[in-house]
Amino acid sequence: MIIHHWHRDNSILEVAPQGPLQAADFRSLASMVDPHILDEGNLKGLMISAEQFDGWESFAALIDHLNFVRDHHRSIRRIALLSDSPVFGVLPRILDHFVSAEVRPFALAERNDALEWLAGA
Repeated sequence: MIIHHWHRDNSILEVAPQGPLQAADFRSLASMVDPHILDEGNLKGLMISAEQFDGWESFAALIDHLNFVRDHHRSIRRIALLSDSPVFGVLPRILDHFVSAEVRPFALAERNDALEWLAGA
């Protein structure tokens, strides 16, 4: 499941994975994001808050995640990754090869800094 919160005044979507991600999570997320992109042209930012990441429920869920990224990455200016895991610290360098958005890691305690950075896009 993916919990989400809109910061519509800044065109920022905040998401937090809860448990293993399911294929339906990305279809649901697309149904919320796509109308906004059609109306506004893009998202200033996407904040991914990952206290923990339990992976994907199935291979189909992983494929739907990759398809969501493929279909939406050009419509997102910045991505903030919030986590205290060291893995998320190196993830921006990997994602730079796959997404057009600027990606930056933040510690969980830096949530407000991440929102300010995203809003400045």
